Amino acid sequence: MVLQAKGLPYAIGELFGSDAAATAWRNGCYATLRLTATMYHRFHAPGDGRIEHVTYLSGDTWNVNPPALARIERLYCRNERAVIRTRLASGHPIALVAVAAVLVASIRLHALDIRLHLKYRGPNELPCNAAMEKGQELGWFEHGSTIIVFAPPGFSLVDGIGPGVRIRMGQALMRLPRDRLTGSSTSSFA
Repeated sequence: MVLQAKGLPYAIGELFGSDAAATAWRNGCYATLRLTATMYHRFHAPGDGRIEHVTYLSGDTWNVNPPALARIERLYCRNERAVIRTRLASGHPIALVAVAAVLVASIRLHALDIRLHLKYRGPNELPCNAAMEKGQELGWFEHGSTIIVFAPPGFSLVDGIGPGVRIRMGQALMRLPRDRLTGSSTSSFA
């Protein structure tokens, strides 16, 4: 379960489209990054690696503002979204879930030459094999929305990341798991 807002959890299997698709992220960590209408609407690679797969899930376009999140159960699971599965150069998987919202015309990804929007009738499973470099623009919303970043067990949020904290592009978000041989943390990613 993931917490949408105080007292309103949702199952990650529903967000990802199936329990099988969510398996790698169970007991891991996550961060929900809400983009308001006045913010930058583009999202960037958290580190060097590859985009391996995109799953497009059609749905509604509810507003994702705090009042809506506090009253509409499973809102992120109801809204249109793209699950972007990546693998960092270190071999660690990371998932970015781009959730559309009210007034969002589409979700655009550079790695796929298609517009993902409510009128899209193509395949839901979109294999991908695109290189990404840390900080590289991966895509954008054509209006504000939300990105939920998932990491598997062993990752942790960096100090200072929590509810209501404003995060800037390039700011570290999560710490990679500690190396089992040396006991040191390898690095963090944005």
